[in-house]
Amino acid sequence: MPSRDLVNEFVTAVREGRFVQAIEDYYAPDATMRENLGAPRGGRETLVEHEKAVLGGHKSIVTREAEPLLVDGDRVVIRWLFEMTAPDGTVRRMDELALQTWRDGKIVAEQFYYDPGQLAVAAA
Repeated sequence: MPSRDLVNEFVTAVREGRFVQAIEDYYAPDATMRENLGAPRGGRETLVEHEKAVLGGHKSIVTREAEPLLVDGDRVVIRWLFEMTAPDGTVRRMDELALQTWRDGKIVAEQFYYDPGQLAVAAA
């Protein structure tokens, strides 16, 4: 079971834009991630490479808000609000919930819930 302090350390890393380092530091070697109902991708190295590809496809990604909503045993729910700037300067916002399962101080599974339609709309 992660402590709220440990979860807040993870959130701070993401808020500071240390996305890859957060995966390296807080995810178990066999961790999985899943987007909505898509197929899970697994293994920390795979997760790191995917994150690098996402970051490489954007001019910037900024975490505008992050709030651990729930820390209950090994389950954690975090609400994220990201602002993503494409290479052409278009800005999009993504509001999502992450449901995480932690074991021995590491994230072993994470599923993201968000409306993919929000990524098609440029932020005002």
